This record gives sequence, C-alpha cells and structure tokens, in this order.
Amino acid sequence: MVIRKVARRAAETDSTHPGDLGRAALEAAKSMLAYSGERMTKVDTAWLRMDSPANLMMIIGVWTFEPGIRYAHLRQRVEDRLLRYSRFRQRVQEHATGVTWSEDPQFDIARHVVREKLPRRGKGLEQMALQARVAELAMRPLDRKHPLWQFHLVEDYDGGSALIARIHHCIADGIALIAVTMSLMDGGAPPPARQRSQAAAGAEDWTPQGLVKPLADMSLKALGVAGAAAARSLGLLLDPQRATAGALGVGRLAWQVVTDAAALALMPDDSATRLKGKPGMAKQVAWCPPIPLDDVKAVGKALNCSVNDVLLSCVAGAIGAYLRSHGDATAGQEIRAMVPVNLRTAEHSHDLGNRFGLVPLVLPIGIANPVERVYEVRRRMNALKGSTQPFLTYALLAVAGLMTKPAQDALLDLFGSKTTAVVTNVPGPREKLKLLGSTLEQCMFWVPQSGDVGLGVSILSYGGGVQFGVISATSLCPQPQKIIDEFEPEYSKLAWLTLMLPWLGG
Repeated sequence: MVIRKVARRAAETDSTHPGDLGRAALEAAKSMLAYSGERMTKVDTAWLRMDSPANLMMIIGVWTFEPGIRYAHLRQRVEDRLLRYSRFRQRVQEHATGVTWSEDPQFDIARHVVREKLPRRGKGLEQMALQARVAELAMRPLDRKHPLWQFHLVEDYDGGSALIARIHHCIADGIALIAVTMSLMDGGAPPPARQRSQAAAGAEDWTPQGLVKPLADMSLKALGVAGAAAARSLGLLLDPQRATAGALGVGRLAWQVVTDAAALALMPDDSATRLKGKPGMAKQVAWCPPIPLDDVKAVGKALNCSVNDVLLSCVAGAIGAYLRSHGDATAGQEIRAMVPVNLRTAEHSHDLGNRFGLVPLVLPIGIANPVERVYEVRRRMNALKGSTQPFLTYALLAVAGLMTKPAQDALLDLFGSKTTAVVTNVPGPREKLKLLGSTLEQCMFWVPQSGDVGLGVSILSYGGGVQFGVISATSLCPQPQKIIDEFEPEYSKLAWLTLMLPWLGG
C-alpha cells in the first residue's frame, strides 16, 4: 500500500513538475512496485539459479492419449484448472535483495500452450520423432520474462495425441506436480483454497520437527557451509520440546546428524565410467513400454524385497550391462546416484515449491547376478532408512539460496562432482486417468540433472504398469535407448531366477 502511494505521488509530481527529479522518483517507485510480489523461498531460489547451459532446471514430462485431444479444448482446460495455481500466472523477478513472484502483466495462454507438429518418419517410428523433440525442448530455456512453464501438444501422434510438459523446478517438485496433474484430469479437484501465509513463512519454516537448534548448528557446521546465524535465518531452529517426539533421543539423533553430515561432506569419488564427465550441449531421451506392476510386486514379495529394491536393482543391472556392451570392465565398480526423498506431509500435497531432500545411493553396477544384486541394493536401502541426509541436503539448498550464484555453484559441486546420475521413482495413480474424455495411456517424466551430472533415470508406476525412462547428455551417452533396452532383460532374468529359487540347491 505504501509503495503504491509513493508511485501515485511520484506520477503526480512528474506530471505537474516535469523534470529529472519527478521522472527519477517515478522510475524508482515503479521499480519498487515491480519487486513488491511474493518473495521466493531460498530453496526455490537455489533451483532457479541452478540453470546452466548443459543442464536446465526443468522437469520434462510426456503424456500420450487415445483418442486424440484438440488444442482448443486443452487450452480451455488449462485456463480453467491450472491457472487457479497462482504460480502458473506469475513470472520471477530477480533483484539485489532476492527473487519475487509477481503476476505477469502480459500473460498470454497461447504463449504457454502451443501446438507441435512432428516430422513424419513412417509407421512405428512416431516414438523416435517424439523422443527427438523432447530432447530438443530439454535444452531450450524457458522465457524468464513470463511464467516458467509450457505445454506442447502434438494433436496427431500414433493414432492419438502426445503432450510434452516443461515446468521449471523453482515452481514445484515432482510430488507437487502430481497433484497439479490430477487437477487437470477429468473429475480432478481444483487446489484447495488456502490463506496466504505470513510474510516470514516459506518452505524453510516447516522443516520437519526432528531438526532442532543444536542439531541444525552441528549439521551445518559439519558441512562447512554455515553457522548458527545462517541456521536461524532459515527457520531451522525449532522448538526443542517438540523435537523428541520421534523414536530417537536427542543424543542419538545428534550423533546421526553429525555422522550423516560427515558422510555427505566426505563422499569418495565415483567410479570413472564413460557415463561420467562434462555434459555437452545436447541431450537424448528414451523410454520403454510398461512392465506389469503386479509381476514386480510378486518378485519383490518372493525375495522379501520392496518394489523399490527390485526396480533400483534393474537400474543398476541395465547400466552395468550397457557399459559391458561397450567393452568396459565393471567388476567391483559402483556409481553414485542422487535419489530425491519427499519431505512434504499430506496436508501440503497441493502446495507448490520444493520440499524434498536427496540421498546418495551407490548402485552396484559390477554385480552381474540379479539375485545377489537385488539383495545388495536392499541392504544399502535399509542402511539409508532413518538417515537425516534428506533434511541436511534440504538445509544445504536453503543455504545455497542465500549465496551469490558463483558461491552456490561451488557449494553444490559437492554433489555434481561425485555423482553419475539422478534416479527418481514416483508412484502414480493405479488406475488410468482421462483428460477431455481421452485416456492417458502412458506417461513419463525426467527431473533435471545439475552441475556436471549427465544421466537421469526415471521410474514411474501408472495404471498397473511401471516404466523406465532415461535422459542423457549425448557427449556421455549418445544412445540412451541402449540402456533402456537392457531394463526388460534384467528384470526378466531376476524374475526367472526367482521362480527357480525353491529348486536351487535341491
């Protein structure tokens, strides 16, 4: 209100007493107005500034529909449902004191929902053309003068339609975007009405109760990134009386935090494989047909492993097989993958923004025996349970958001320089959804890779099936389809061996 009064007074001064002073006051007031929007949280700011020429911080999704949908109908649905989320009407504005969200005065839905036409490649080759277009769009920056998202509709694709979604990571993480997706679908509910939070509120202010004052100080100091003052500014110092509600006592939790922080800070280098190096300026994507999810569950149950253990074992097996197919020795080798961990609670499921941490998972690509490999993955996953590393990496991102971009880049190199891949596993709806009367047959997405990470692997369960997708820098992996082609054989070998287990050893 005060800023608007200043702008109005400046305009009156400028009109009645023309001169440099009045014009300067008007421009200053306009500038203040431009930056008077909602302040972006520090974690979201870190994601905004993580863009690099080789890795743009966009979540890329691909949906295929049967029968096809029409552009005008999709555009109307987006206006009716998606634009109820204010973030999809807002642009970001960077200035000396931070970043703000503000309404785009030139918002045009036609700029954000666009038509695509793929080159004709003959029957059965439509997916190759779609993959090529997804790869091109993965390297095209979103226009920062407008809201950072875009939908590309291919109205005529393989007897139906295909939709490519590009959404900057500073808007939301993958879990939040599932709620957005559901709101677009037939019968989907709009986002619940919420009161605007207080000015001091932000994603940092709800950090889970297990991080209390002494533990936050220790974790940040152990990481070497900040002290108590920075921790306080992030809202990490919670009520100690409420912090002991979990199973861990304060002393044990303190030891866990220090241990996990040290493990993050002292991560050894990754194995030197052809998949690690400087990513170039081009990407390729690939995905496979769905594997029946019930079959995967049956294998996991027989082996006393989780579905996640089975799927991550297949990831390790496929990457190992790909490397061996190129003549690379993998015996004894491992690669590190960063795995996102959801930190949002159910009541925050519709809130946009980023509320997740990361854990480093070392994949045993050198174990060729599928059963031995899945048990080793299970052991490593169990070791990560109860880890505070997701909270620590979340805090690290918040600290990074306080820094200048060069300092942020140097800090986050801790992950990029010691990581080969980002691996995500997101459970989608069990039943197939409909959009505008058409069935969503398949969907796939990729989260961005940061720094020098050149490989992304996505696992998505949907409609009774589970799919694998790979996005890669062509300088490191020019044909990700060859990794994709190894997933089904690796899963089949594991399934067959599981069936034989009762008879092995007589």
